[in-house]
Amino acid sequence: MTNAPCIHSDISSDSQSKTVETRVSLQPAYVLHSRPFQNTSLLVDFFTYDYGRVKAIAKGARREKSRYRSLLQLFQPLLASFSGRGEIKTLTSLESQHGAIQLVGERLFSGLYINELLVRLLLNQEEHAAIYSSYQETLAGLQNQTNYEPVLRRFELNLLADLGYAINLTEDFHDHKPIDAASFYRFTPDVGFESSTHIGADSDNPRHYSGAHLIALREMRLDDPAAAKSAKRLLRQALAAHLGEKPLNSRNLFVR
Repeated sequence: MTNAPCIHSDISSDSQSKTVETRVSLQPAYVLHSRPFQNTSLLVDFFTYDYGRVKAIAKGARREKSRYRSLLQLFQPLLASFSGRGEIKTLTSLESQHGAIQLVGERLFSGLYINELLVRLLLNQEEHAAIYSSYQETLAGLQNQTNYEPVLRRFELNLLADLGYAINLTEDFHDHKPIDAASFYRFTPDVGFESSTHIGADSDNPRHYSGAHLIALREMRLDDPAAAKSAKRLLRQALAAHLGEKPLNSRNLFVR
């Protein structure tokens, strides 16, 4: 990165609770979500390169003349500085790196979807540099690529892998044989695929998948509508195991 974070720590003199105050300068970041806080401020979820998801208060950001107001936009590459002792930091400065990614229609909804995934799945202040890079590539892909379905599926696969829940699209977990295009497989989240030789073929079962579709996902060949639909269903099931029962609000935006 061209702007390395500058980090300082101060130890409180309180002998019963030695709390570290973190000060971070010029941290590459994106806004994932924001909501009103108190009278004129915003509580912002940032996604940062070195610290992952960071919650910070942008004081006075809702005022018309706030220096933060025009910068706290989604998909805008930023350099954020913040400080504080607790889980919620205080934003101390904010700069724009370069132009924001412009997304419209379903591409905008897709951007909101990946933001919501990060807010729901990332713990506060845990570094995810690989996912940060994947996020940047995904935003660029949503803006530029004609078929954005592979862009979303790649991001979802990368996110699950970074969190320790990688999907093995190469072999059957039961006997470790390569995925066969002519076979069907049952998917169990966080376990993998079991071939039809053990479970029986049932193409109507929502947890059963064609081997040909799994290979298409592995190779990101999703031009075929059936393969693309199968890949979306698979990733929804894999992510649902970690999102819990609360539905994703962003999915309501897509035309069904």
